[in-house]
Amino acid sequence: MQQHNTVFVGIDIAKFKFDVSFSHLSKGVTYDYTPNDIKKFMQVLQEIQPQLNCLEATGGLERKLVACLHKHQFDVAVVNPRQIRDFARAKNQLAKTDQIDARTIMEFAQVMKPRITPPLTQAQQKMRDFSSRRQQVCKMIIQERNRLDSAADREIAKLIQQSIRAYQKQIKVIEKKMRQLIYADEQSRERAAILQSVPGIGPTTVALLIAELPELGSLNRKQIARLVGVAPTNRDSGTMRGKRTIGGGRVGIRKGLYMPTVVAQKHNPKISAFYKRLVESGKPKMVALVAAMRKLLIILNVMIKEGKKWNENVMKA
Repeated sequence: MQQHNTVFVGIDIAKFKFDVSFSHLSKGVTYDYTPNDIKKFMQVLQEIQPQLNCLEATGGLERKLVACLHKHQFDVAVVNPRQIRDFARAKNQLAKTDQIDARTIMEFAQVMKPRITPPLTQAQQKMRDFSSRRQQVCKMIIQERNRLDSAADREIAKLIQQSIRAYQKQIKVIEKKMRQLIYADEQSRERAAILQSVPGIGPTTVALLIAELPELGSLNRKQIARLVGVAPTNRDSGTMRGKRTIGGGRVGIRKGLYMPTVVAQKHNPKISAFYKRLVESGKPKMVALVAAMRKLLIILNVMIKEGKKWNENVMKA
């Protein structure tokens, strides 16, 4: 097969299969999501040596294939599905099938040249898996508490309470395991020491940032804010004229930074002063809080980049 070093590959992953679109071919290919078909796909990529493989973050389904692509030293970009949807709308692409989705992902890679996703170390992957499980369990606790509020039968309420206690116990096990993983990995241990030196940042947030945001410290302030989804975006259409919004990015990180920012705006002098200044200038409290979250994230990014612990007098982010 002919070498194509400018080929872009779009991959649309489902539970049992994945559809692939190649920029140098008009027709896509469907593979079973099995070790045998993944091996066939790797052989094809070895022959064509694509410039970039692009796929959506699908909540974990993509991890096995991404790990395999990294193992074979292929460049990979794992992008937010919202970016692909916005790109499809911009192209007026209304039809939707798995092959069309793969084609759209490939064209997005070709046009937008998304940032390459670095491979995770074994420790980082394990931490991410436990972090993901923690988020799942927290969600189930919220669901069970909602059910408890509407449970009329006493015996049913008792069963729900037992379920909540079991989930809370599991969270303690997960958090203990994440602390062990961080302590066992030298780089993670150093990052944890830096992050936890910041007023408002506790062990749970530290574990979340280490597991889910390995890019922290390697990007500039605009890039890290955009990656997490706290960069303000102008909205100048119709009734939204003059409005600025946030969105997209890594929702789990954004949610995880909310409470630490609330704590920081009360107990972290740097964040507190920034927040108060915005509120006193007339900004709504939620807008000021989001801006404080962005500032906190940027400070953390600078600290990791420079390898320095918190020092209020030298933090200029």
